[in-house]
Amino acid sequence: MRIADTAAIVTGGASGLGGATARALAEKGARVFAFDLPAGIEKAPEVSGVTYVGTDVTDPEQVRAAVEQAAGAGVPLRTVVNCAGIGPSARILSRKGTHDLGLFKKVIEVNLIGTFNVMTLAAEAIAKTEPLADDARGVIISTASVAAFDGQIGQVAYSASKGGVVGLTLPAARDLASQGIRVMTIAPGIVDTPMLATVSDEFRAGLAAGVPFPKRLARPDEYAQLALDIIEHDYLNGEVIRMDGSLRMAPR
Repeated sequence: MRIADTAAIVTGGASGLGGATARALAEKGARVFAFDLPAGIEKAPEVSGVTYVGTDVTDPEQVRAAVEQAAGAGVPLRTVVNCAGIGPSARILSRKGTHDLGLFKKVIEVNLIGTFNVMTLAAEAIAKTEPLADDARGVIISTASVAAFDGQIGQVAYSASKGGVVGLTLPAARDLASQGIRVMTIAPGIVDTPMLATVSDEFRAGLAAGVPFPKRLARPDEYAQLALDIIEHDYLNGEVIRMDGSLRMAPR
């Protein structure tokens, strides 16, 4: 599928994986609408071709309005990349007591329900576009994590949410096949995003040492590159691709 002269939505598009993807899509000639919370947008750099839209992915009305903005850009909405997410850590039982249920619900709400909310409302808009070859209309890419398969101690909420994204992928692809919309998921390993900016170099080196090859952290631009490859490869559908240097996470 051609990226130039189309509209694209990237959630979590102000920084990290989403920021890199928004920039990469804009460089390919897409009109990109980067959904993020206002606090994140305040710190985001100005990027030619990228319009930041203050959006809470868990709020259906906010998402609907933001999708309508993207769909009304004057070029067809063809692409959605869901990168918005949170990853707090907590054990089911610890010295502090039991895992806070509100925290568990919040992680599920943002990572899984937010992904589904954007997918659903964006699919509705994409389905209204004129079809391309093979009756294709667009593609939706979600972000899971290797934690969906190898969740570590303290990742019960995060792993559950990302496991849900993995489980969503194939039935969503089947649901949307009749509309000509492909659905794919990327499951990154350890990526050098702003969430890791606060840890020490020693800790980062330890994380990198656990990756079989290449022995380094992944870069956000590598996620963006894979997203673009998926968009342009019309026969990729209903699959989860691990981007992790063959990493399999240890219990801790």
